[in-house]
Formats: sequence, structure tokens, C-alpha cells
Amino acid sequence: MSALLIKNGRVIDPASGRDAIADVWIEDGLVKGVGVGLASSDATEFDATGMIVAPGFIDMHVHLREPGFEHAETIESGSRAAAAGGFTSICPMPNTSPVNDSVTVTSYIVEKARRRAIVNVFPIGAITKGSAGEELAAIGSMKEAGAVAISDDGRPVMNARVMRRAMECARSFGIPVINHCEDLHLSAGGDMHEGLESVRLGLRGIPGVSEEVMVARDILLAELTGARYHVAHISSKHSVEMVGFAKLRGLSVTAEITPHHFALADTDMHPYDSNYKMKPPLRSVADVESMIEGVVSGAIDAIATDHAPHAGSEKMQEFEQCPFGILGLETAIAVSLERLVHTGRISLVHLVRMFTANPAWILNLNHADRGPARGTLAPGSAGDVTVFSTERDWTYDVNKSPSKSRNSPFDGKKFRGGPVATIVGGQIVWQA
Repeated sequence: MSALLIKNGRVIDPASGRDAIADVWIEDGLVKGVGVGLASSDATEFDATGMIVAPGFIDMHVHLREPGFEHAETIESGSRAAAAGGFTSICPMPNTSPVNDSVTVTSYIVEKARRRAIVNVFPIGAITKGSAGEELAAIGSMKEAGAVAISDDGRPVMNARVMRRAMECARSFGIPVINHCEDLHLSAGGDMHEGLESVRLGLRGIPGVSEEVMVARDILLAELTGARYHVAHISSKHSVEMVGFAKLRGLSVTAEITPHHFALADTDMHPYDSNYKMKPPLRSVADVESMIEGVVSGAIDAIATDHAPHAGSEKMQEFEQCPFGILGLETAIAVSLERLVHTGRISLVHLVRMFTANPAWILNLNHADRGPARGTLAPGSAGDVTVFSTERDWTYDVNKSPSKSRNSPFDGKKFRGGPVATIVGGQIVWQA
């Protein structure tokens, strides 16, 4: 029997409506109780005085690169970066090699995570075979093997008929469809957001409309099919407006945002620095403000990192040649506190909800068929806890990251607030 008693922290559990100083008792990997003055002679105690104690944070959009690109990241190294960022559960996208489009690859990821990961790993399967956008993947068998959603992510489904069939199929299996919304014809050849900054730097632009037309299409298809539809890493003003309108109409439409898309604009880019190159690109200052407004209003449901490691030999090329993507796991909480909470735009409860209850609900991680419930500290739920501080001063040093890659625009940045301890199944897997 193993037991952990987290004492005297401010327990914030939006799923249970709790926000108070309390203790959390975890035994045999499950939450046994939350209350004041809990005691156990057999439990290891963790003093959380002055800290926030929350359900384990869930990142519903990461890239672990395994199988196929282990030089950039592995399931093991990515899980350690997640733990260092305060995440207890992560959901890797299927753009591996081979693509996670079958029960074989899904099972491989699940088994490798069981043996090597220090956090929970819930894979996302591909929509189409090889993510080629033509023929549906083995969606049902992937779900049975452990996939919690389907997405072709960086290779969005351009064919509307295929996307319609994918939504119909996903609805029958009770899982959401996640889309990286990008019209590849409109964005072709682009390297950064299309605007004054792209003109100034002489780089080809990716217009906001390349995202917006796909969001519009998919919302219409979600209404037609009754599917649960989720917009990945939303970045443009009109996209947020359309998602908000879809919610008002009662559609099962949700959206996530990355910290870099509400913290950085194209004007913040260091010229030709590949650590600022990602998809969607950093948008205009007006778009960034719209992203924050979308978080405040509830149009945007979750914060996800889109953690996208790339080896230095690949990323440190000319801006036009290097791949898209940046690291995100270790800085997510700190950036979110800095831009959303310390500025007074949202409450701590709202922030915690976007990292816990909302992603758990979107991905059905609070249902019995996925094991103990995630995203809550209710008795019987998984003993996954994120302990963080709103005041801890620290500096992010990417060279000390557990990730195998170093591509971050936040290297050397000083933060106020961040993760303190990550607890998975009642075991402390990382501590500052």
C-alpha cells in the first residue's frame, strides 16, 4: 500500500466546484479524499503551503516523434519534459513514421508509454491512412487500442467529402475529430503570418483566412453530421468568432489555444530566428488580443502546447528551409500565468479548468471506459496532481530541458509562477 498526503495547499478542482485550503489524500494510485486536517500514519507527506494543488494537467496536443523520429524526441524524453512542465497526461499526435493509423502503431505507443513514460500517454489516431487525406484509417480498432481522438494534424484533410465521412465515423465511435485548420492552397509556400511584418522581412505569408475557411467548412460539416469537432491551436480572430457562434447554436464544437498564440505576435519575432517559426504562425497583435478575448469569453476551451521538438540540425537552418514547430511543455503554465492570470484577464479557477476538466471532457478521459477519471480530484479519480506556484521566480534554460530538442523562443526568459511538483498515480515524478 502506497499513500501520499498533500497538505495545506489551495485546492482548485473546477470539476468538483472546490476552491479552498485543504489536504489531498492519495492511496494506491487513486484519490481517497479531499478535506481539512486529513491524517495518515502510513502516508508520505508533501507540504503544499502557499501553493496551488490542482487535478493533473492534461496536454491534449503534443508531438512525441516516436516511432520514426527518435532523434528529435522519444516517448520517454517527451514524458519527462511533460512532467517538468506540470503535465500528468499528454496526447501525442499521429504524425509519426509510420503514421499512427492502425491498431499496430497505436498499440506500440500505448505499450512503449506503459514501460518508459513517467506520465500518462493517450494517443490520437490518424483520420486517414498515412494521413494522405484519401481513405479513412482504422478508426474503430485504434479506439479499442487506446486512441482518444482522431486527427491528421499537420496534414489537414482537404477533401470535404472525406472529412464528412470521418465525422460520421467518429460520431458512431463516440470520439472527437480534431483538425489542424489550414487550407494548404492558401498557405502554400508561406513561412510566417501574412502582414506588414512578412513584407518587412521579405518572407512569404500565411494569411489568417487559410485557417478561417477550414474552420467554417468543418463547423458546417459538424452541424450536418452531429459530430464532436475540435479546432486545434486556433490562432485567428474570425476563427474564434465562428467557434463562439457555433457554441451559441448548440453545436458540439470546441477549440484549444497554445500559450505562444496568446503571448506572442508577429511583431515579437526575432528576425529570421527559426525558434519563432510554427504553424499556425504567430499572428498580428489584433489576433493575439482576440485570442485572449476568446479565452475570457469561453469560446476557447483548453490550453494545449503543440509541443513540437525538432533536432538542431533541422531547426537551425535558414528560416525558409527549417521545419515549423517549437517546444511548449515546460513553459506553458508560466506563460499562461503571465499573460492571463497576472494581468487579471481570467481567474486561477478558469485557468485550471482549461488545463484539467475541459480537456478531460473533450477527450472523454473522465469516463469509466478510460480507467480512473482524469481532470478531477473527486474520490476514486486518478491520483494525478499538479502542484504549482503563482509567485515562484525562475528562469527557463532550454539547455537543461529533458526534451531531446532545444527549439524554444522562451529560452532565458524569467517567469513569475510555474510548476512545483508533478504527481502521477500518487507518485512524485518531478519536483522543482
